Amino acid sequence: MSGPIRRRRALVLLATSLVLALTGCSLGAPDETESGESPNLPTPSASPTAPGGSAEDDGVGVQVLAKNLQVPWGVAFLPDGNAVVTERDTRRILRVTPGGRVTPIQTINDAYSGGEGGLLGISVSPKYETDKTVFIYYTTRSDNRIASLRLGEEPQPIVTGIPVSGIHNGGRLAFGPDGYLYAGTGDASERGLSQDLKSLGGKILRMTTAGKAAPGNPYPNSLVWSRGHRNVQGLAWDSKKRLWATEFGQNEWDEVNLITKGGNYGWPTVEGKGNDRRFTNPVLTWTTDEASPSGAVIVGSNLLVAALKGKRLWVVTLDPENGTVVGDPRATLQNRYGRLRTVVSAPDGSVWVATSNRDGRGDPTVDDDRILRIIPPGSSGVDVI
Repeated sequence: MSGPIRRRRALVLLATSLVLALTGCSLGAPDETESGESPNLPTPSASPTAPGGSAEDDGVGVQVLAKNLQVPWGVAFLPDGNAVVTERDTRRILRVTPGGRVTPIQTINDAYSGGEGGLLGISVSPKYETDKTVFIYYTTRSDNRIASLRLGEEPQPIVTGIPVSGIHNGGRLAFGPDGYLYAGTGDASERGLSQDLKSLGGKILRMTTAGKAAPGNPYPNSLVWSRGHRNVQGLAWDSKKRLWATEFGQNEWDEVNLITKGGNYGWPTVEGKGNDRRFTNPVLTWTTDEASPSGAVIVGSNLLVAALKGKRLWVVTLDPENGTVVGDPRATLQNRYGRLRTVVSAPDGSVWVATSNRDGRGDPTVDDDRILRIIPPGSSGVDVI
């Protein structure tokens, strides 16, 4: 059996196990809009937790790959199967192997960490084998910006002037199936920016690797792909190449949106679903206590969403044909590992989840922050390809 077929089967197994192994909900954790600083922590572990580093969690195998990290924010995979991980507050980029070995690569000295800002998203060039480039999203004292980076060298900014604040800095980066780079931004606590097409705040941006407006963008010479967002945190594409985004609400409703070219998602006029024809309603909402939805990934027909305040991984089944939600969302890992920031698909067919308990709003254990590996049933837990 070929590698791609085995990988697809592993992903199907994972999606099925997550859907079947879900439990109910409970509440807790401070308001996501509060700012906080992380304490100084020991050097990250160089190996997974022992013995074996795995446990059965709600019927899903969970392995703690790495521990003692400091607010991991972005996770992306290099062609060799190793991950590059950003730490928000230390401004470090780490290399994490599939075996859990953690090695610091470099610190982004241009980044400034404070409140919700710092070193945030990271995405690997689809042409990494030849250009050796990753892209990072980070906060400075004057703006948020996106830069190209050859690991170990100085970042080269390609987009500057994204509004900055102690809160609502956005930060997620991802390459779409069209080969262009997408970025989720926040309103930087100035609500009006989300509707202002002259501002990069409160938007989803679409760009070339040089930071220019991608061909086909809805507004001439503009990076803006969609607007009316409060604070976009997750970007994911389904099998039909449709873009889904997660977004922090204010006091009532967090959102999952199906993003369309030139779409207007209502903020600050509407939070959650409304009755204004000018705006596109979210496909799904949660109360802010249940979610504070951050990173997202689609595995098979399931959208997985990491929840910060909700302290769980949401599993949302999607209809692959019409882009609607099937049934009720279900939660797993609830209250097991605290605040969950990022969820990504790994090359071996597993899913990695990063916690965010050292961000000033959680209740960290001695092992936090951690990267978890969710293992499909029937796999060896080491090699599922």
